[in-house]
Amino acid sequence: MKTLVIVTHPNLETSVVNKRWVEELQQYPDKYTVHELHKVYPDGQIDVDQEQQLVESHGNIVFQFPIYWFNCPPLLKKWFDDVLAYGWAYGSKGDKLMHRKIALAVSAGIKKDDYREEGRYRYTLDQLLSPFETSFLYCKADYRSFFAFYGTEGEAGENVPGLELETPANQLESSAQAYLHFIDNL
Repeated sequence: MKTLVIVTHPNLETSVVNKRWVEELQQYPDKYTVHELHKVYPDGQIDVDQEQQLVESHGNIVFQFPIYWFNCPPLLKKWFDDVLAYGWAYGSKGDKLMHRKIALAVSAGIKKDDYREEGRYRYTLDQLLSPFETSFLYCKADYRSFFAFYGTEGEAGENVPGLELETPANQLESSAQAYLHFIDNL
């Protein structure tokens, strides 16, 4: 079965990393279904039945998003709240995610060194993403960790949240290839 990649980026057209990853995924439509939440639901009103059917018609699932305020974008949180319903994703009869391989792919604007317990923000990316892992485990899914691209924010003496600089092309290209390798080896 194909892998469903649920992309949540409020402005994918201006993205550097997430846009490149999507372009790479779209070269292999026989392997990956790219599902852009902001494109499908510009009003934020999620069709739960349609989303559940989409999940059920795929094998593995990858949630791709930029880290926003050390979390996911709001539309993805709403997707989790609405779609991962009792009786479908969890509960005595909720088995639709059971044993399904699930992973995250994140662009983390801050440098990797800042994501350390001794770093600027005192938490690792593993720690910050642990609520996702816990949620997937609660749904009895097979959480397979995350793929990350670090350091897309600019530096002017220090990181400035929201300021994104152009990523060196070779680094971006190698991340796109490594991302596909990560997905293919879930």
